[in-house]
Amino acid sequence: MPLISASSDVPRRLLAGSALVVALALAACGGEKPPAAKPPPPPVGFLTVVPQTQGLDTQLPGRTRASQSAEVRPQVSGILQKRLFTEGGMVKAGQPLYQIDARSLEAAAKSAEAALAKARATAQTARTNAERNAELVKIDAISRQVFDESQAQVAQSAADVAVAQAALENARINLQYSRILAPISGQTDLSVVLPGSLVTANQAQALTTISQLDPMYVDITQSSSELLELRRQWQAGAFGKVEASGAQVRLALEDGSAYPHAGKLQFTGATVSQTTGAITLRAVFPNPDRLLMPGMYVRARLATGEASDAIVVPQQALQRDPAGKPSVQILNADNKIEKRPVQLGQALGSRWLVLDGLKPGERVMVEGFQKARVGQVVTPVAMRMEGNRVVEVQPAAGAAPGGAPGSGAGGQKPPAGNAPPKP
Repeated sequence: MPLISASSDVPRRLLAGSALVVALALAACGGEKPPAAKPPPPPVGFLTVVPQTQGLDTQLPGRTRASQSAEVRPQVSGILQKRLFTEGGMVKAGQPLYQIDARSLEAAAKSAEAALAKARATAQTARTNAERNAELVKIDAISRQVFDESQAQVAQSAADVAVAQAALENARINLQYSRILAPISGQTDLSVVLPGSLVTANQAQALTTISQLDPMYVDITQSSSELLELRRQWQAGAFGKVEASGAQVRLALEDGSAYPHAGKLQFTGATVSQTTGAITLRAVFPNPDRLLMPGMYVRARLATGEASDAIVVPQQALQRDPAGKPSVQILNADNKIEKRPVQLGQALGSRWLVLDGLKPGERVMVEGFQKARVGQVVTPVAMRMEGNRVVEVQPAAGAAPGGAPGSGAGGQKPPAGNAPPKP
């Protein structure tokens, strides 16, 4: 029997191993790849449409003005001696503001006193003569004409006394006018005259102005067309009417900040301006901090009505086509996105009142617009309004995320009311 050495057996085993490796490699190349995993539907945030009672308002332009304002003018002529107040400071009604040189007025008052004394002396003489003539006429010592003249002299002298008394009173009033007093309480403006200046009675230029700043008036303008449309909506029952008398008013200042105090509507004008086509409304506001100043431009927000079963969506839910027509995207029962045209009412801050196009219980898409398109199936994520922000609803422990129509804002399915208890 022939002998096989070890050296001749090794090449045969290597050859067999190489053939096995080649066979395995060929089998691997000829096999199919496993299918790739399908990506899950993208998550999008939604709000469930829930009707609510919504207060409605309108924003109108306005100007602030002092509740009282008085221009201070001299009532007598003379040289201004002193200014008795601090410019821009607060003054009380009756507080002295200016002092006019009163020497000539004092002399005029003394002259009037002397004239009154003279008139009274003349009147006394006339009465004495009349009494004497009354006795003489009885004995025909004087004529009747002389008696009548003496009686007339008594009446004339009495009238002269009255004239002198009035002149004295006027002189004393003018003397008081030499000290100019504040007609109202309030804040003073700049003084336009300096001591030593000549001022004249009732001059055209005011010495200063006093403004009462607490409370403060705001004169608001509204176009007559807006008012007519508002009244038509009231009559049609589109929303409940708010009584104008005493209605609350809020202000936005020139820098956009909100004024901290609410005001009340005081009156609505009865006529429409022929030049602007607008009516004027006036609101009164407390102004304890003197934040409002006369002449400021403000935006007033007035309550106009109250809508029951109102549907409101945030601004971020709205989309507009090139023609400007608004629409929203909703999630149907299969969690597919659908486009829905809507009719909008007025803006409510960062939200909009929807008049038509949405129904209670529908789910309106508010987040994830870049992740999904119309017709695509998505994973719904329940959201809710928190002030002016949209935040995600945190589901309760054990609750399934998202939710189908009728599942509520949190995505949980409500229990069946007639389901029997589990044993």
